[in-house]
Amino acid sequence: MSETLTFMMGDFAAEILSDRLYAKNHMWAMPMSDGNIRFGFSAYAVRLLQDIYFIEFSHEPMAQLKNRQEFGSIESKKAESGLYSPITGQLVQINEQLLDDPSIINVDKYGQGWLIEMHGDSSEMLTPQQYLDHLSQAWDVAQRTIKGQANTMDSEDE
Repeated sequence: MSETLTFMMGDFAAEILSDRLYAKNHMWAMPMSDGNIRFGFSAYAVRLLQDIYFIEFSHEPMAQLKNRQEFGSIESKKAESGLYSPITGQLVQINEQLLDDPSIINVDKYGQGWLIEMHGDSSEMLTPQQYLDHLSQAWDVAQRTIKGQANTMDSEDE
């Protein structure tokens, strides 16, 4: 069993598994025995999205994707967003189970809730510790944004 690192999002603990790599767009990466890399959402991303209920893939397997290229979309209780490739490479497989039941991501984000498999170079990915450092910076920005919006709302109420 792999070691688990923890990032605190207020009262919520987001678990970061140490047996994976991570992308700045909050996806985990797990190298597979066939040389492909499986990707899914980190606990941080799932917590921010909350209750994922729709996913759509806009590219079929064997498509070439560039880093940060949109390959689908996702909808949840909190957001609608594009899905962006964490690396440049070939899309080998999509998790078709998610098309019927995207809520699998909510309950098994590091297992059956994976999104895609790609063949490509993962050398730009972050180690678990680098991802924790990235989360600290991202969380600070998110907190300031939330507080700024709250302060703006407070001043509008006056």
